[in-house]
Amino acid sequence: MKNKKSLVYIISVVLIEAAGFTVGMLTREGTQLYADVIAKPLLSPPGIVFPIAWTILYALMGIGIARVILCEPSASRSKGIKLFFVQLVLNLLWCFIFFGSMNFGLALVELICMLIATILMYRYFNKTDSIAARLQIPYILWLCFATYLNLGVIVLN
Repeated sequence: MKNKKSLVYIISVVLIEAAGFTVGMLTREGTQLYADVIAKPLLSPPGIVFPIAWTILYALMGIGIARVILCEPSASRSKGIKLFFVQLVLNLLWCFIFFGSMNFGLALVELICMLIATILMYRYFNKTDSIAARLQIPYILWLCFATYLNLGVIVLN
């Protein structure tokens, strides 16, 4: 049983990290163009901060979803899992909208939807596994910061 649990954690973290890495590679040119050309708001961190932050956040997401998957089935668990995948798709899609097409306005709308989905996910995670929910707090805070940065890019460009 312990091996099964460990496998769920490993698979969850690895798949989410791999998805983030893949999207990062696919939007690499846009990310470089953003770094070189686009005016950034005050408090924008250096570029190296982003891959470090996202690696940590994706790991926390992976651990959180693994904990929820391993919980007893319930309506809250099912809703939390569905919302997890909604926010993850929105998360990965945001990179293509922001860096790939440089459509900063649409990216902001999409980011707000992602933030709402993540807060709802947190709510359902909390009903299922409070630790899984608390692991999402850094992600929610980062999304709030990303919203500020996205809005700042719109204003400055």
